[in-house]
Amino acid sequence: MNTALEDNTEQIIDLAAQVGRTLQAKGWFLSTAESCTGGGVSQAITEIAGSSEWFDCGFVTYSNASKTELLDIPEAEIAQHGTVSEEIAAAMAEGALANSNADVTVSTTGIAGPGGAVPGKPVGTVCFGWSVGHRTHTERLVFSGDRRAVREQTVIHALQGLLRFLNAS
Repeated sequence: MNTALEDNTEQIIDLAAQVGRTLQAKGWFLSTAESCTGGGVSQAITEIAGSSEWFDCGFVTYSNASKTELLDIPEAEIAQHGTVSEEIAAAMAEGALANSNADVTVSTTGIAGPGGAVPGKPVGTVCFGWSVGHRTHTERLVFSGDRRAVREQTVIHALQGLLRFLNAS
């Protein structure tokens, strides 16, 4: 058994439960827009019993076409900034907010590896977006490890950031 993975799973579930309690206290619903995590944030959220009381939906927009079709991100914006950028993470979070019944959203877009690196964006580069109302916050981080490690770290950071964002709202 992989002890680190078990530790991450416990941490992810704990963070998701904290997010749920915070959303429930505010009477808010969450939506996700995920690329590199492939629904991992939504999966963590829905591991929590009763999450239907505070989780609206998740968009897994892995392709650029799905980002355009489901989240209303113009192709020109993707071409200008690149899929893995804070601008697209912001647009994903805002698109999820506009296309759901959620009050707050979180987005992830990145390069989990092992391939896909481009100049200035190594494997492990992930951009995040959190949006509520007319306020959006973004971050860009570079994680280390294999594909699975990058995706797990991304889910953890997305949930941690969501808690910080909710507590500041």
